[in-house]
This record gives sequence, structure tokens and C-alpha cells, in this order.
Amino acid sequence: MNVSLYQAAAALEGSLQRQDVIAENLAATGIPGFKRSRVGFHSVNAEMFNDALKQANKTELRFMLPKVTGYIDFKQGPLMPTGQNNNLSIDGPGFFSINGPNGTVYTRDGSFRVNLDGTLVTKEGYPLRTAGGANITVDANDPTPINVDPAGTVSQGGTPLGQLEMVTFGSEDIKNLKRINAGYYRAGTATPLPIDSTETRVAQGFLEASNTTPTHEMGELLSTLRHFEANQKIMKIQDESMGKIIQQLGNTQ
Repeated sequence: MNVSLYQAAAALEGSLQRQDVIAENLAATGIPGFKRSRVGFHSVNAEMFNDALKQANKTELRFMLPKVTGYIDFKQGPLMPTGQNNNLSIDGPGFFSINGPNGTVYTRDGSFRVNLDGTLVTKEGYPLRTAGGANITVDANDPTPINVDPAGTVSQGGTPLGQLEMVTFGSEDIKNLKRINAGYYRAGTATPLPIDSTETRVAQGFLEASNTTPTHEMGELLSTLRHFEANQKIMKIQDESMGKIIQQLGNTQ
């Protein structure tokens, strides 16, 4: 078994997966509150890949193969002023709770609007949840703009309309969030928790930018390309070496 050839092939597969992730990140850099996906590489002993290998001689399995792992980077992006009362952002850890078409979903994209029914909704038309799970309805006949305080209380003309439901997740539990698309997440096995008001506040008239930029992702793309080319050369060298060995073995007969 040519260990180096297998190692290089596994690294090439990892580079392809990383390139796919970077392409997705590039396509979503303009979405408010977007959190970039990342790919990591870990060394894994070959005997972990197949239970059948546990029966093999362990002294023959001391080489390492790269293992590719993916995760979402939930680091906060910069807050950008918009001057629009319906634009909200979360400064600190947490998510807005949304009544999605198939249950509760979570987002940090605060590009909200008021629909024809007077309901405060996302740009896709999903209603925001209050602390009790209801929708927030604005008086369409009242020209007074809505106001949202740092705690998430929505009011219009001094009349309270509801408290935005905002949740957070534990540092380990947040890894279990399932991305639905570029802006929404489903809890999955993660347990939503109430936000800590000392750490999290709502900023009205701001939108959170993506936590990545096209420049950064292009740099990552070039790095991935060099990584791919280096392992491609390793495979070529190993292939040529195997060809020479086979040729030499054939000449000794």
C-alpha cells in the first residue's frame, strides 16, 4: 500500500470540499448576519477508518491520513448603520426567533419590514415571534414609526406591541444548529436559552454585516488552490515512482 498516495488523495478531496465551502461563503457575503462556514483538517490514524482494520497488525498502521471537518463560525460581524427603523441587529450573542413555514427558526438577519396586514416580518415574509410565540402587529393607520429598545421591546407611539423573542445557545450546543439557508437556522438537537441582557442588546437602525468579506474568501481560495496543486504534484511523483519500481521488477525476471 502506497501511504503517501492515499494521503495526497485524501488531501485533494479535502481541498475540493474546502473550495465548495468558500464558493458558498462568497455567494452569501452580502446577506446581513451571514455566518461563514469553515473547513478544518485533522490527522486521523488509518485504523479509525474501518473496523475491519482493528484485526490487522497495528505496527503496520502508524501512518496518518487527513480528516476533513466542517463547522459554522458564529463570530459577530460589524454593525452597519442604515437609518431604517425596521432594520434591527443583535449586538452580542443570540438570534431572533422567527415563525417559519415549518416551525420556529432562528436568524441574525434583521432586514425586517411591515407587511400589508401590519405584521412585522422578515424579507421572506416570516413573522417575528414575541416572547409568547405570537406575531407583532403594527397599526398601519398610525404614521408613527415603530421603536425597538435595547431589550427588544417593540412599541409604536408609546404603545407596547410586544417583546421580541431572542435566544442564545451554549458554547457546545451551538454546534448542533442546522443551517437551512444562508440566513436561517433550525435548532436541531440544540436547546434555545434566554439571552443575557448584560451581554446582548438590540440596535435599531443597524444591520449586522456578514462575518466574512470577498477579499478574505478570495485569499482562502488561492491558499486552497496552492494546497491542491502541492498534493497533485505529490501524487504525480508517487505515481512515477511506482511506475519505475514496476518497470525494474519486470526487468529482473
